[in-house]
Amino acid sequence: MQSRTPAGRTGRPRSAAADAAILGATRQALVELGWSGLTLSDVAVRAGVAKTTVYRRWPGKHELVVDAVAELFDELQLPDRGCLAADIEGVVLQFAAILARPEAKSGLMGVVAESTRDDALRERVRTSIVERQKRLVLDGRARAQERGELPPEADPAEAARTVDLIFDMVAGAVVHRTLVSGKPADEEWVRGFTHILLLGLSAPAPDLTPPGGPAS
Repeated sequence: MQSRTPAGRTGRPRSAAADAAILGATRQALVELGWSGLTLSDVAVRAGVAKTTVYRRWPGKHELVVDAVAELFDELQLPDRGCLAADIEGVVLQFAAILARPEAKSGLMGVVAESTRDDALRERVRTSIVERQKRLVLDGRARAQERGELPPEADPAEAARTVDLIFDMVAGAVVHRTLVSGKPADEEWVRGFTHILLLGLSAPAPDLTPPGGPAS
């Protein structure tokens, strides 16, 4: 990962190794202590750096946790399974698996709650997590258009609105399922969700019965 130096910062270049150690220590603290128990002092100790080193890079706990969680979502990859529906199922299953991790669950819920009263933090969540992951929608749509599964969109503004809508539908559904309802986004749920996403409510539901009849 390349270190992301805030705009306008001057002086000695940041150490990528220190950044990685701090972000890794933050995720470890989220697993062991949770959102409420995490402190920058503890993160510094776990990372083996001075507390001032953490503060030079991140102004506070909220910003640090956003960046630590953002790295988890950067692990998402769009699989090539041969068709749009299968590609969507693959990336949604990855997304759900990341959300099931305690560091992602605790960190994301914490910063989202705090961002309701902090506009700067909400913007950081948007730019560091949401906007970066829209690449998956862009790549998936472009691949589907190359296959002839989706028509091309000539209007750039309309195309951008479509990307936003698709991302909101996918992210909103999976976050609600896993973090709000506390239910698994397993293969059966993901298959049904993908069917609704692509075909709408009027199309017949897919047959989810295993080959050979219902499982006993």
